[in-house]
Amino acid sequence: MPNDDRSKIIYSRTPESAAMLANIKRAMTITATLNRLTFNDADEIRALFSELIGKKVDESFLLIPPFYTAGGDEISVGNNVFVNQNCTFYDLGGLDIADDVMIGPNVSIITAGHPLEPSRRRNTTVGKPIVIEKNVWIAAGATIIGGVTVGENSVVAAGSVVTKDVPPNTLVGGNPARVIRSIGDH
Repeated sequence: MPNDDRSKIIYSRTPESAAMLANIKRAMTITATLNRLTFNDADEIRALFSELIGKKVDESFLLIPPFYTAGGDEISVGNNVFVNQNCTFYDLGGLDIADDVMIGPNVSIITAGHPLEPSRRRNTTVGKPIVIEKNVWIAAGATIIGGVTVGENSVVAAGSVVTKDVPPNTLVGGNPARVIRSIGDH
């Protein structure tokens, strides 16, 4: 399996896999509490999300539950980030969300996967980082796959599956997502 310096590989029945499982259990406990809250509980949501990621989020951070993750401690969020309902962030490979990002409902950001080879699929987890740069909008139902950077000011169209880097200032859409056109202020 190809491994670049940004990949994290975890084999089953190792101390690393035990730590990953413990972190998943921790995240599920926190998100279960978070997911009982409503839009009116923004301060408590920010406090729980801060606990989840291990660092305080800015007062401008807004998340509408429910929210799901398989860890949380590899998530970093900037200022003025909005996460709509029913999003899933699997962050094993690292997830960096910059300032002014908007994430629509039902978006999945998945840094973890498994090898294609059937003999290795169940005993190996591979994490590859995702970077969402400043002022990006990820529309409803999009999926972002590990190893991808979504460039500044870009838009990922609803329902898209992003498997490759998105250049700055572009609209991408489809499955797999492709560049539709450049965007900018007119």
